[in-house]
Amino acid sequence: MRARDLGLGCGSLPCGARNAITDVAGVAVGHASVREGDVLTGVTAIVPHPGDIFRDRPIAASHVLNGFGKSVGLMQLDELGQIETPILLTNTFSVPACANALIRRAVEANPDIGRRTSTVNPVVCECNDGYLSDIQAMLVTATDAFIAIESAAPDFACGAVGAGSGMSCFGFKGGIGTSSRTLTLDGAAFTLGVLVLANFGRAGDLTLPDGRRLAPPSEPTPEHGSVIVVAATDVPLEHRQLRRVIRRAGVGLARCGSFWGNGSGDVFVGFTTANRCPANARADLQEIRVLAEGRIDRMFAAMAEATQEAVLDALAAAETTEGRDGHRRPGLREALGLREALEGRA
Repeated sequence: MRARDLGLGCGSLPCGARNAITDVAGVAVGHASVREGDVLTGVTAIVPHPGDIFRDRPIAASHVLNGFGKSVGLMQLDELGQIETPILLTNTFSVPACANALIRRAVEANPDIGRRTSTVNPVVCECNDGYLSDIQAMLVTATDAFIAIESAAPDFACGAVGAGSGMSCFGFKGGIGTSSRTLTLDGAAFTLGVLVLANFGRAGDLTLPDGRRLAPPSEPTPEHGSVIVVAATDVPLEHRQLRRVIRRAGVGLARCGSFWGNGSGDVFVGFTTANRCPANARADLQEIRVLAEGRIDRMFAAMAEATQEAVLDALAAAETTEGRDGHRRPGLREALGLREALEGRA
């Protein structure tokens, strides 16, 4: 089930064929779900291209809207403006295991790492799934990260899967969502795609595209979740432009009803497949193409729209879930069904 299946599409720009981050050619997404007893968690991998990412590094950027988070790799990412590994998403206490997996995988493919060349910068982002999952169990392993990476493909599941298994959003069941937008530049078609790990928002604040506000059948809760937004594009951008674009994810989150609370980790990462930096450059100077600055508004609009719809996509895909200590998060579809049933009786 996708957001558009529930009539929750938004924006005016056209979406790609899959309406997913993988509409950007070469990008793949995979999951590993860990479900055992009171544990509902996992790993989601975003793979920028099928080659050796350590050797062929996409230009990238990150932006921290609210820094209540424990991500790894963002400092060097922003210093050098490139990524060297797949991007992994997981729960808060599983960041070390996932970072270790990325390092081991890169060293296996490039035995000179840390000896004859630079070390490798793993990128791992997290949200706290502790309401539904026993986060203290720390059952995620490097093997789960490897499974997520190796299973990455253009078509992938959304909702309560992988890193999204135990996440909550606006008091509903959250998780993984995705969307994309297409635009034409100099007569050629380009794409911007977004994937979110939605684990944020105060119950009662969710705003649907038609203006309706929807609350789960429970008491309001404080805003103390997080959201990770990963953007991919084939538009040729440089690091500064990418950072400007991914900041507009905040517009999409606000349209959904978020005010980025004190305890929320709102972290955005973006990369372009069009501009890459070789690990071993053969010349002193490198040529890259960039988008004309006066034309960047279309990218801003695409980022805002795709982020908003990706959040709604996560909510649409996620089923009602019961987890640790009997905690329960209703699926958005259940809430919409209840409202429709009540309106039908009126």
